[in-house]
Amino acid sequence: MDTADQLVRSAGDGDVIEVARLLEQGAVVDAPGRGGRTALDLAAEQGHADVVRQLVGAGADLGQQAGEYQDVTPLCLAASRGHTAVAGVLLDAGARTGAQGRLGYVPLVLAATASDEGHPETVDLLLDRGADINALMKHRTALDWAVRFGQEEMVHRLLGRGAGLSVGTLAAAREHLGHHPEHRRKAERIAAFLLAVDVAPRTNQQPGTEARDLA
Repeated sequence: MDTADQLVRSAGDGDVIEVARLLEQGAVVDAPGRGGRTALDLAAEQGHADVVRQLVGAGADLGQQAGEYQDVTPLCLAASRGHTAVAGVLLDAGARTGAQGRLGYVPLVLAATASDEGHPETVDLLLDRGADINALMKHRTALDWAVRFGQEEMVHRLLGRGAGLSVGTLAAAREHLGHHPEHRRKAERIAAFLLAVDVAPRTNQQPGTEARDLA
């Protein structure tokens, strides 16, 4: 096993001591292993904040292509898995919060929607560090995606943090209901909550119209 493979494997395992030893012996911090992935890539994915800190300190590229398909970044991986400590290390080092990777993924959207109710702590961290709450990913904001996926708690959280409503937000609630008719009551609750925060002027409809459309 060559040095690059050793570094990548040790980083993925969270072996701080071995990573430090390999770097001191001259291992190239961003050299990919035989699987094509780097040490920072795997450390971010696995949630090893101390290893990520070591690698960043050694000059690892924060914006490198990462993930199984090389279509995201280390911050996207951390956000999508709820590795808040790793995200914090990357942000401290200067990682961007806007659209990134080959496909323009937005870390905030990933953190908000990657699990059943998202990763609230990671969402709060990103917002506290200046992420744009209304940033678009595939023409939808984090709020739009949360509504579309029926993530009731995340919808409340994002609105509480100042997420803006758009003409597509309630449409996303109808879309969720279309895909999951068994979730009608949840979709209705989400729609009612959105209307309560004054979505009507943005949709050019009378208050209550969208909620009735879901009935």
